[in-house]
Amino acid sequence: MQAVSTLKQLSEILKISVSTVSRALKNHPDISESTKKKVRELAAAMDYEPNKHAVFLRSKRSNVLGVMVPLLDNFFYDSFTAAVEEEARKSGYSLLIMQSSESKDIEAANLKLLKNNQIAGVFVAITGETDDISQFLKMQDQKVPVIFFDRVPDYEACNKICLADRKAAALAAHTLLQKKRKRVLALFGHPKLTISKKRFESFNEVVKQHAAVTAVVNRFPLSINEAKHETLKAFAGKNRPDAVFCMGDQLLIGAMQAIHELELSVPENVAVISISNGLIPTLYNPKITFVETSGFKLGKLAFKRMTECLKGSSFMQELTVESLLVEGGSL
Repeated sequence: MQAVSTLKQLSEILKISVSTVSRALKNHPDISESTKKKVRELAAAMDYEPNKHAVFLRSKRSNVLGVMVPLLDNFFYDSFTAAVEEEARKSGYSLLIMQSSESKDIEAANLKLLKNNQIAGVFVAITGETDDISQFLKMQDQKVPVIFFDRVPDYEACNKICLADRKAAALAAHTLLQKKRKRVLALFGHPKLTISKKRFESFNEVVKQHAAVTAVVNRFPLSINEAKHETLKAFAGKNRPDAVFCMGDQLLIGAMQAIHELELSVPENVAVISISNGLIPTLYNPKITFVETSGFKLGKLAFKRMTECLKGSSFMQELTVESLLVEGGSL
């Protein structure tokens, strides 16, 4: 078996110093282009790869980025993670993906494990229970970038990559009101989360300002089953909804399970609109009209911000991915 190439072997063959070889491979501006070309060509021919363990010992940081999400069985977080992984691979990073299971205790344990692995940075969507982000802030103080995404804390001095939550909810409300619906069941997520608060406030403000005669019943289910239960309960009452709004894909699945169980026709018996990552609304007939909030686009933007932080950017930013309406046949 051929021995693994080292910087010393490259330097001996090229008759230049080890430090010159190292800087050439890092594209250092002090090294001439001709030397860089010779070093890269020889490194490729000899299958040279950097000693990752040695790099880790020198920098005390691995080439691993952490991703922590509330639930793994969620297409939105799948899309986000796919985008981050795609960009990370291009930049020489790997991902360590962890699930908090909507528990702040598991979230804290996961964070400790990530710290013990000397990760280079972490992306996190917080749980509905999270009320203390001090451990995340300590990581930032230790020069380990933390990028909060989607579910972000109500705290200014941190990097947050968000969807256009207020605009998305407002767009959904305006679209629904154009259809003259009078009794709306609105399903939101965990009431403590900033994302739920923003969407709840924006949706109800639009209805109040533009359609005072439209009644909105707001509910806050935390799962597919709870969304199904709330929908069945609403249709069992005297004032049955003529429209259902869902603030996310999981809630849409639950609502549609109830609508199918009740054998209701969409949109003849009930109109449906959702905020969505994009896939779930296309699985129904007719396709559900939705406001796109792309996890993939969010992941791309989050990685861009992480790269800036890894390169030394120290100021905090809140960046937003805009939303757009995708019309189906459900209204």
